[in-house]
Amino acid sequence: MDGTVLVADDDRAIRTVLSQALMRAGCKVHATSSLTTLMRWVSEGMGDAIITDVRMPDGNGLEMLPKIAEDRPGLPVIVISAQNTIMTAIKAEKLNAFDYLPKPFDLPELMKRCARALAGRNASSGKGEHMEQATELPLIGRTPVMQSLYKDVARLVHTDIPVFLTGESGTGKTLIMRTIHDFSDRRPLPYIAIKPRDLASIDGPEKILARVRGGTVAIDGFAEMDIDLQACLVQMMDADVADKPRYLAACLGHPSEHLKSGKLRDDLYYRLSGVVIEVPGLRDRIDDIELLVNNFLSKAGSRSRRLPGMSAEAMSLLKRYHWPGNIRQLENVVQRLAITARDNEIAASEVQTVLQTQPDGGMLEKQGGDENLVETVIAHLRRYFDLHGNSLPPAGLYRRVVREVEMPLIEMALEATGGNQVKCAKLLGINRNTLRKKIGEQDIRVTRLRKKM
Repeated sequence: MDGTVLVADDDRAIRTVLSQALMRAGCKVHATSSLTTLMRWVSEGMGDAIITDVRMPDGNGLEMLPKIAEDRPGLPVIVISAQNTIMTAIKAEKLNAFDYLPKPFDLPELMKRCARALAGRNASSGKGEHMEQATELPLIGRTPVMQSLYKDVARLVHTDIPVFLTGESGTGKTLIMRTIHDFSDRRPLPYIAIKPRDLASIDGPEKILARVRGGTVAIDGFAEMDIDLQACLVQMMDADVADKPRYLAACLGHPSEHLKSGKLRDDLYYRLSGVVIEVPGLRDRIDDIELLVNNFLSKAGSRSRRLPGMSAEAMSLLKRYHWPGNIRQLENVVQRLAITARDNEIAASEVQTVLQTQPDGGMLEKQGGDENLVETVIAHLRRYFDLHGNSLPPAGLYRRVVREVEMPLIEMALEATGGNQVKCAKLLGINRNTLRKKIGEQDIRVTRLRKKM
């Protein structure tokens, strides 16, 4: 490698490791723990590439990207972050970062990307328009179940392992497949979403491999794909080709149901199920509905130049609705409400009228303020089992339920004790080492604050 790299990270160990590795590769390095210093170097014309953390003592590395682009157009910036969420990756991409890696990162991989940044620093990446299209739908949410999903996806982006997404219709499985490709090293290569008809001809698999050229093959709709076509897919995955593509798959419901019914070949499932991720339904992330509604209202307003709000009573009705069509159904309802709203604020009566026209709807049980925690949990779990009808929920229910309760409990206990882990462990009644382990497993950020009296 040839060039000067600016490294900004508040972790001394990371600065040291990166500096030594880059210098051994032939680069000059300037390292700092301050964004202020980094920006001064940029304004002085120093550096041919930047590696920066997101969270720094004096600011946010992502927020500096527009200023860097303004001062030094074409200067490549590689963002590294312990905030292993897909939203961090999306924001880095939308702000035209050259690349993004979640911590902990693989040093040889980071060096390889830095070499690419230095080699192509004068060329436009051409990613902006492509990513704007890819992130048009809202993969957003603050609930623990969505944060867990983001972390899972972020960890898988830069791997080649097959991913099998499960869940109900309208939850965003197709969007997640596209997002994994668009943030991976394969993003310059084709993304091919195949349908049963693509495999129907004798040379179908061969044509798919020729089109994808080592990119990503996305497979959806197993219910429409007969066993013979699935056999063709198995042969395609086993084909000895120079540029093997990555395989992503999605199906309605859980694979175990399709395996039992014979709709899914077990040999195909074993090849596709490197990692199986369940995408939650909207009723399992009720607290994200307001965020999604505001997003859809804003999008509708940008098209019609009219931006109505949502009354508290109307929002409450939306949160209590069953949403069998999940996010896609919510988007359609909100778009209709935005168009037909009589005033600047959408009323509960308007929401009620629209919801009555929705098929297979119904309202979720209202959680009364007099319920204790046990009654609330029982009601929530009963609804969850009822929603699956005669089928059992996907395996791993215990872990999912415990995680949804455990994560906010630990976060609130840490907040109440000002981030003091000794006091937090005592408050929770668990061993301090156990608390530390759970903080690591849940990726909970600990901030020391003045304790509550």
